[in-house]
Amino acid sequence: MENPRIDLKKEHQNTLKTPRYKYSFIAKMFFAGMDLVSGKKDNLPKAKLLEILASIPYRVWEIRHYVKLTRKFRNIEKVQKSQKVIDWGRDAQDNEYTHLLVIHEKMKEDGMKDRWYLHPVVAFFAVLSYVIIARTMACFSQKRAFLFNAEFENHAESVYAHMVVDNPQWEQQKVDNELVRQYADVDTWADVFRRIMLDERDHMNHSFEFCGKPEYVVKYEGMPESYA
Repeated sequence: MENPRIDLKKEHQNTLKTPRYKYSFIAKMFFAGMDLVSGKKDNLPKAKLLEILASIPYRVWEIRHYVKLTRKFRNIEKVQKSQKVIDWGRDAQDNEYTHLLVIHEKMKEDGMKDRWYLHPVVAFFAVLSYVIIARTMACFSQKRAFLFNAEFENHAESVYAHMVVDNPQWEQQKVDNELVRQYADVDTWADVFRRIMLDERDHMNHSFEFCGKPEYVVKYEGMPESYA
């Protein structure tokens, strides 16, 4: 249920005013590739593609850190660190999956069809490519993998913030969908997507914490406690 202490409109404006994190070359190339496939305009089909990919790193890390739990069970400090990543990864991937369901419900309500890049065959290769990227990055440097995820989530936060700006009709569109209300007990679709925007900020913040860059955490009233 929505935390009444969080002013979603205020945080929306904060996202719009806050400069994006200075992306790495790899992240810039990744986002450019997504724009090449889905277009530069931030819209629901593009957000659906983001959410299809968004949970992948968390699943990759969960598997890797379960292996670490088994190998390092005698070292309680390392076990605790791995358990934190697993717990966070489970929550985050469930949250990203819920975003995907919410977007799908909105597209159904609007009679919007999936774009070509959301076809199951095309999406399969997009997912496979991102799985390879996520696994390779985590294998070479788990901290760098966390940082790349922070960049991804920062990008996603911006996408949702601009979607709300580009769809002023959402401010008047009431939420009657029970599944969506279970996710966020708010009145309008604009606030639903502001809530998703804020979830992406939370994922970014936790990624920055895990990669050792807490100075980049964007704080707000009512935000979750630190995971790292």
